[in-house]
Amino acid sequence: MSSSLINQAFLKAKNEKRPALLTYTVAGDNSKKKSLEILKSISNHADICELGFPHNTPIADGGQIQTSAYRAIKNGIKINDVFSIVKDFKKIKSTKPIIMMGYYNMIYQYGENNFLKKCSNSNVDGLIVVDLPYPENTNFANKCKKKGINFIQLVSPTTSNHRLKQIMKASHDMVYYISMLSTTGGKLKVSPKKILERYSKIKQIDKSKNVVIGFGITEKTIKSLRKADGLVVGSALCKEISNSIKKRQNPVTNVTNIVKRLKNKIK
Repeated sequence: MSSSLINQAFLKAKNEKRPALLTYTVAGDNSKKKSLEILKSISNHADICELGFPHNTPIADGGQIQTSAYRAIKNGIKINDVFSIVKDFKKIKSTKPIIMMGYYNMIYQYGENNFLKKCSNSNVDGLIVVDLPYPENTNFANKCKKKGINFIQLVSPTTSNHRLKQIMKASHDMVYYISMLSTTGGKLKVSPKKILERYSKIKQIDKSKNVVIGFGITEKTIKSLRKADGLVVGSALCKEISNSIKKRQNPVTNVTNIVKRLKNKIK
């Protein structure tokens, strides 16, 4: 797995002495065409792009991402549309890593093997399945690995040390650290210093694994967390899409500007 595009993205950022910037947008927001345009545009500045499956009963997503997901669902986005967005994106940006993010129920309904076959055919680099925790995810994670897809494990501030060690050992090229106990897009309730203290404990378990921090990261907070291997920004982007639609402006330009500014803050 060491030569995965995800790993390469982290290596490049490390060589540039900065964290990798990961973006999150919802597939199909606010239309299939627009979400592909947004993805293409922000990928010029982001190191890794996360693309969410619009889901009608999200458990970890805050208001901004929920709004994005509802817009996409209202526009009739189906699972196969999400795959076709990735496929089209990869035709132009074949070396830009794409991580798909969703919920297990959807994969289960689709059929694990069918789903992974689709991922392979669309050149998906990684998967985050929010509600499939360790060790319940062991089987599925192994299937992913066989297909050359990174299964991304999640850890949180309440994950015990014993569990952390197990999860780090089972993880592939990237681990996602949820910075605080809330849904996405919440105000950063914990000081960046505290987040980084906890973060370095996780890193000490296995320095070879890339650990990213997500939840509550905005233009205001990103700089204070630049010691991390990677930082994920999602809600701020979904919020900008909503604002752009309200103001009848082009979300592509506005979201890209945010991503540019975020990137400049961590250089």
